[in-house]
Amino acid sequence: MRIDKLISESGIASRKEAARVARAGGVIVDGKAVKDLSTHIDPEKCRVVYLGREIVYRRFTYVMLNKPEGYVSATDDKSLPYVTELLPDELRKMELFPVGRLDKDTTGLMILTNNGQLAHSLLSPKHHVEKEYFFTAAEPLCDGAEKQFESGVTLADGYECKSAVLSLSDDRMSGKITLTEGKYHQIKRMIAAMGNRVTSLERISFGSIPLDCSLGRGEWRYLSDREISILEKQG
Repeated sequence: MRIDKLISESGIASRKEAARVARAGGVIVDGKAVKDLSTHIDPEKCRVVYLGREIVYRRFTYVMLNKPEGYVSATDDKSLPYVTELLPDELRKMELFPVGRLDKDTTGLMILTNNGQLAHSLLSPKHHVEKEYFFTAAEPLCDGAEKQFESGVTLADGYECKSAVLSLSDDRMSGKITLTEGKYHQIKRMIAAMGNRVTSLERISFGSIPLDCSLGRGEWRYLSDREISILEKQG
């Protein structure tokens, strides 16, 4: 791997910034200053220090994104903007993809990665990874809605959803829903099956990882080592 690629993928600096630092002697590889960052190294064996900070190589990249409305959960779309367009060029070149999908008008937490095996495992029904959402509805939900969710809502097409947790606000027009599956438009269809309509929907957690409240809509950050460890354990 090229040294500048290692630095940019670590999130510490762009390749252009790294080249400027290297010319000033700020990039050290195995104890020696390196000015030509096109040099190839073995990232698992070489020790690279950037401005006094050691870079720890990771084979895969994990990103948290606060998805805004109007973006589709795909890597390419001919008619609508897609979530990876919100990432910088360096990350887009790494071919990250969303772990699961959110509707274009659904907001909130998305995990993007280039670890296809883990993503597949996290979405597998046998692992029962919980996803939590905050929603608002057009009208108050009926009495007994919580028990219906617990026993499994039957959708209009006859599909019987797995048990889910519904927690409503005092006015019963908003609340939280926790699912362990992710069928197409599932929450909207569950609410519709009860004679109501979802007016807004936001994912607020994936597994045991909550949406970072410091991220504005459309903003992103790398997952922490702790968050990566949580994903790996749940997958």
